[in-house]
Amino acid sequence: MSKMGTPPVNPTYPLSRREALQRVGGGFGFTALASLATLEANAAINPSSGSSNPLAPKKSHHPARAKRVIVLFLHGGVSHIDSFDPKPKLTELHGQPSPIKKPKFNFAPTGNLLKSPWKFKKYGECGMDVSELFPEIGSVVDEIAFIRSMQSDFVAHGGASLQLFTGDGIMVRPSMGAWALYGLGTENQDLPGFISICPTVHHGGAQHYGTSFLPAIYQGTAIGDSVVPLKSQAGIKNLDPAEKDAALQRRQLNLLAQRNRRHASRTEGDLRLEARIEAFELAYRMQMKAPEVLDLSGETKETLDLYGIDQNPTDDYGRACLVARRLSERGVRFIQVTHGLPKAYWDAHGNLRGNHTGNAKQADKPIAALIKDLKQRGLLQDTLVIFATEFGRTPAAQGDDGRDHHPHAYTMWMAGGGVRGGTVYGATDELGYYVAENRVHTHDFHATILHLMGIDHTQLTYRYSGRDFRLTDVHGNIIHSIIS
Repeated sequence: MSKMGTPPVNPTYPLSRREALQRVGGGFGFTALASLATLEANAAINPSSGSSNPLAPKKSHHPARAKRVIVLFLHGGVSHIDSFDPKPKLTELHGQPSPIKKPKFNFAPTGNLLKSPWKFKKYGECGMDVSELFPEIGSVVDEIAFIRSMQSDFVAHGGASLQLFTGDGIMVRPSMGAWALYGLGTENQDLPGFISICPTVHHGGAQHYGTSFLPAIYQGTAIGDSVVPLKSQAGIKNLDPAEKDAALQRRQLNLLAQRNRRHASRTEGDLRLEARIEAFELAYRMQMKAPEVLDLSGETKETLDLYGIDQNPTDDYGRACLVARRLSERGVRFIQVTHGLPKAYWDAHGNLRGNHTGNAKQADKPIAALIKDLKQRGLLQDTLVIFATEFGRTPAAQGDDGRDHHPHAYTMWMAGGGVRGGTVYGATDELGYYVAENRVHTHDFHATILHLMGIDHTQLTYRYSGRDFRLTDVHGNIIHSIIS
């Protein structure tokens, strides 16, 4: 027997089956260990800065127009033809069979055409048409670029929501916030670079702010969830200090860092260990900083009133949008703010008027307030605000007063962060069934977001499972027409 416990190989004779399995098995284990070590080491170093902190700021591919992003996710499917894409022909043909062939790709059967219960009005210097559902958003249309030709590939909430946030509605993929953090790092080392405020626990849940195969350091940090009102939630999960005495906790961390660095010095500078030390330090800084950011007591009454805080029914989403502004001005790179189940859900299979009226009253004022507040503070010019929903709704009725899921054509919009306000890109047909002009797929939407952040979406890649992955997969065209 050899010193390693493996029989020596006789060059004259082939390996026995037992010897072959033993060696191949050991090889697989070593390969897996090496792969894990490589992944962790890659996550622990920022090549562009030489820092051991993977969240350190990184250089963009080109000058960024948006330093940070706020995604306002209205969960359930906001009806485009009842909000930002008026269809007079639909009113004219109300109650009649559709003269346009319905999509084969349906979620449920629909009947005759259903006109919008709401009137549209022109707003702003640009004269943009907005439904009476959203008068407050109407007041800021000169800051907004509407994309009326959105299209996704999934007719169910789960797939459509995942595609919106990760670029793929089937396979588990990193979220766009995780990609942004991986590509750019964060400006604020005392707070997470990616935060999801009141994320939904449905239709993908934590995958909306997850990392999948990207290093876990780039995962979004949740503040509360969509189940409980934000006012009654404690704040960032799993961030309660281990010690009530901050000075004692600081001494404990100092001792732990001292012992870890002593060990690292004997291992010739283990980058993985340095990353762990930095993670402890970041958690401590977050414990000290996060409570102040989430405390709205220092805001003026005028600001609280602007967002509708302590008013019904705007209090909850108003708080979420105000927290988003406070995070953005402190350098948090990517923020998601969900308006979703069970507090609000735009899935109007029935009672369209009641569903959209109630939800709009909760969200309209806070969303407009966010844009106004960012602008008056000089932040809107480099903060990209996105109004997102997973799909639109059908021009034909489901039952007597509902609309079904409709991924074939719908509306989303952007404001600030290098966007040309007061514009419309793309168009649907006269009933709102299909894209008639300048189709924008989810991949194109993502490519545009990354471009505004200074990232070439074709160059933001991560090697995994033998191939290079990116948020836009092998697709994506930038919507240059909406960029100022």
